[in-house]
Amino acid sequence: MEFMSATPGTGLGVMIRTWRDRLPPSAAGLPVARGRRAAGLRREELAELAGVSVDYIVRLEQGRATTPSASVVASLARALQAVHRRAGPPAPACPARTAGGRYDL
Repeated sequence: MEFMSATPGTGLGVMIRTWRDRLPPSAAGLPVARGRRAAGLRREELAELAGVSVDYIVRLEQGRATTPSASVVASLARALQAVHRRAGPPAPACPARTAGGRYDL
């Protein structure tokens, strides 16, 4: 597989953001409020589903947190896959971290 990262640490962030943007809140069983600016899941919604802080989601997406634990990555993958199962096609498998600390996407 290829690396999705042009800058170290941003590949996972790009992937999280892409998956979030593709998933409507209704797929996670969340109510859809009128006047909603975000078409996909909000960071707050993903953080709640994954059991991590919103700040950590932000840092991951921005590439400021570059070495999340395997349990955090697994929690995010579970949250996104659970939503994907409700929304349609299965989510890609959880990325594996390479020896250099990057994620093999």
